[in-house]
Amino acid sequence: MIFNSTRKYISLLGVLLISLSSCKKLDDVNPTDTIDPSKAFRNVNDLDLGLLGAYAYLDGNLISSNAIVSDEITVPDENTVSNTEAYRWIYNSGSGSVTSAFDDYYVVIDRLNRVLAAIPNVEATGGNTALTARYKGELLALRAYSHLELLRAYASSYDNGALGVPYMKASIISYPARENFETVIANIKADLAEAKELIPASFSDKTRITRSAVAAIQARTALYERNWTDAVSYATEVINAIPLADRTQFPGIWTDANDSEVIWELKRVEGDSRIGGIFFREAGQIVLYAPSFELINSFDKDNDVRYSTYITYDPDRGARKSAYLINKYIGGTSDEPGRSDIKLFRTAEMYLIRSEAQAELASATPGADLNTLRAARIEGYSPETFASKEALISAIYQERFKELAFEGHRFFDLRRRNLPVERLPEDAINAVGALTLEPTQAQYAFPIPAREISVNRNMEQNPNY
Repeated sequence: MIFNSTRKYISLLGVLLISLSSCKKLDDVNPTDTIDPSKAFRNVNDLDLGLLGAYAYLDGNLISSNAIVSDEITVPDENTVSNTEAYRWIYNSGSGSVTSAFDDYYVVIDRLNRVLAAIPNVEATGGNTALTARYKGELLALRAYSHLELLRAYASSYDNGALGVPYMKASIISYPARENFETVIANIKADLAEAKELIPASFSDKTRITRSAVAAIQARTALYERNWTDAVSYATEVINAIPLADRTQFPGIWTDANDSEVIWELKRVEGDSRIGGIFFREAGQIVLYAPSFELINSFDKDNDVRYSTYITYDPDRGARKSAYLINKYIGGTSDEPGRSDIKLFRTAEMYLIRSEAQAELASATPGADLNTLRAARIEGYSPETFASKEALISAIYQERFKELAFEGHRFFDLRRRNLPVERLPEDAINAVGALTLEPTQAQYAFPIPAREISVNRNMEQNPNY
């Protein structure tokens, strides 16, 4: 993979670096805008800087695209600045709204592979071997996570034999083909297993990948693999290490007042992109995407702390303006509203993963984790019993809809069960009739970017595009 000096993604192949006037073969080209890892990373401190460079490129673009194509949001009349092609399900391989994540995650992967390639030379020169090992663990885990996010977005389906994504283990010029879903999963699991042995249990910086964060990635991977036994095991590991936030702590998670139940987050500092800017401008003066009425109506507005934490209601905003605002990412400062830290993994997700896995395994205590989570969020909640496995799984999916709203899961959750995206008519007023997205439609999986298809002779597009 090759990237130009402005860090803009070119393609997995990188042939655009070749001048049109050149008659050289691809193998003869020595890209002059790249840095030899052996020269860029000469000591342990250099490795850390390279690792931080990979972390720095992570962003919340799948949070945005996931919300917009699902049933989490609606587009109010006041949104005159955002492209609504994703909301209307008319995107294609040239639509940056859904293809940009492909670009960005492969930038991250290329950066970290360059650092990984330099580690043997750094180890040979001595230095802090414990730190070098930890950095290698973080790099491997970050590579696994990035490929998992790519797989969630761009796999043709989450089934064995389905088209996955190229698993890149080195920064090289090549024509990578898409590997099958199960092959990508196997590579993710291998990287995570090695990473877990390298990251010490004492390392606790939540803005980086800790051992608990590795376990959380393993739990999410097992969920998509439908490996229910592993899902229970890894989710339990995290639950035992990081407790749920209570109702008093919960609102502060989203204003960065505390990091209760946060497993891994992306630290946002002055000048960084603002996750809240996906949904609003100027601290809510302009609402780009409002919470859907389907989501609003799913909450117990009086007793569920998530409702007031995630959603603001202001009936005095004026005509043709949404009375509802997504409040989840309103943190930051008065100068940069919406610049909240991006929570990638929370303990609540682990409870939901374990609950779903236990339902699939016919656990002796079905629904216990779901009731525990609800009790932590809803004042006066009484435990519920479930008449069947199907009823419990349906309840778990509804709870994921509420608990993980605007965190980049809903569309992928529906895909995991091969369910259509269905919107209420009142949520699709500006969607030009886009009420139902069926699993048979092309847009049910995000497309591989057109420029990747055009330069990579081995790259295959998702079906129906």
